[in-house]
Amino acid sequence: MPGRILIIEDDPALVEVIRYNLEQAGFEAIIALDGDEGLLLIEEEAPDLAVVDWMLPKMSGVDLCRRVRATPGAKDLPMIMLTARGEESDKVRGLDAGADDYMVKPFSPRELVSRINAVLRRSRPEGAGENLEYGGIVMDLASHKVARDGAPIKLGPTEFRLLKVLMERPGRVFSREQLLDRAWGRDIHVELRTVDVHVRRLRKALNDGGATDIIRTVRSAGYAIDTDEG
Repeated sequence: MPGRILIIEDDPALVEVIRYNLEQAGFEAIIALDGDEGLLLIEEEAPDLAVVDWMLPKMSGVDLCRRVRATPGAKDLPMIMLTARGEESDKVRGLDAGADDYMVKPFSPRELVSRINAVLRRSRPEGAGENLEYGGIVMDLASHKVARDGAPIKLGPTEFRLLKVLMERPGRVFSREQLLDRAWGRDIHVELRTVDVHVRRLRKALNDGGATDIIRTVRSAGYAIDTDEG
């Protein structure tokens, strides 16, 4: 289950405690020290979950949650709110703003990791049966099998990873850099045009037999899997 977690928190000591515990649990941690940077990294890094402090410079965590929930392609991002506010009315306000969970400071870092895992299990499509489904495409993540409208599709390992990234966030546009990070890994150095080559292979496999192309190319931006032609 581990993935990429964005920590949006302006207390450096707390950031390091959270980062350490996340990395010990196998997660990759990304850091933003204010609300504006947090929004930027949500767009650039496509995290699997964001841990958001209520009191942030430049933009409150509550306002950030509202902005994220109103942003196509990011509105389904799981978010956990951190705050020193412990009143029930504050918790309701945070949850109403779009947070999936809420933790009052001081808190146990191990409990935070446990809650992150719980929120990810609820939010990730594969958590319910290790399948991803969109636009007639079904990915069985356990057996590494793919089918479209019931017909099996043969994909290489790289095309499978690319499709998984796109299927986890339908409609979201991923830049070539983001696809490299998520499908190849940050420690692998390949050229950006390599992404285009593998997207072409993926398209060819998915569209075999004349099926509609649902991989959308966005000029100067990247790629998305999207059945909305509008």
